[in-house]
Amino acid sequence: MEWLVNTIEAEIIPRLMAAHRDDSGRSPSGSAVITDEDIAGFAAISMHGDAAACLAFIEGVRGRGTSLENVYLRLIAPAARRLGTMWIEDTCDFTEVTVGLWRMQQAMYDLSPEFHTDRETPALGQRRIMLCTIPGSQHTLGILMVAEFFRRSGWCVGGEPAATREDLVRNASQQWFDVIGISIGSEPQLAFVKEIVSALRDASQNKSVRIMLGGPVSISADAVRSYGADAVAGDAQHAIQIAEQLATAKRAS
Repeated sequence: MEWLVNTIEAEIIPRLMAAHRDDSGRSPSGSAVITDEDIAGFAAISMHGDAAACLAFIEGVRGRGTSLENVYLRLIAPAARRLGTMWIEDTCDFTEVTVGLWRMQQAMYDLSPEFHTDRETPALGQRRIMLCTIPGSQHTLGILMVAEFFRRSGWCVGGEPAATREDLVRNASQQWFDVIGISIGSEPQLAFVKEIVSALRDASQNKSVRIMLGGPVSISADAVRSYGADAVAGDAQHAIQIAEQLATAKRAS
């Protein structure tokens, strides 16, 4: 129950939506509105349809003029939260929700190549970031979506969403990363942040690696320092800005 609620309700997807919405509730690009009926329909198809049906539904929404970015932020994200609400209200069972989340994740994978075709920066001189969660956490849908936005901004992204502590340490020691981003999914995970930050710094192939914290848990600037990290980001857009600043400062030092 805990991992499912964290995945749907406590992840940074709501922050992603806020970061890409203006005061009118529309996307910055002025894309066609995605309705509550669209969200409900996609949630239902994700539970009871197959992968092809999910993609066909998305193409129907896009056919009205909405962007793929809007599909990620304003269709898939709220549909995932809707599944969590339905499960809590006992209008669907655990298996249906699990299948639905898997279908949504599969849709993101299928759409990923197109999502990256309009990347904002060239691949030459790519900066590298490892994105991870606190070991043992399973709120993977949100971190996968953040990774998509980093890739779209021209970053090379490494890391496995459900990696163990040993996996993370090995990845940091075997690959060069300019920045490591750690998503914290719930208050109890704060107890493990300082140790994992220290372990990743010690193991990192890049001895000047910068470490950024994020996720739904509120972290003050003082707390960031106490955990041994360099910065905290409140949403995906902010995370990309902060990571750029950290990487630039590191290379200039």
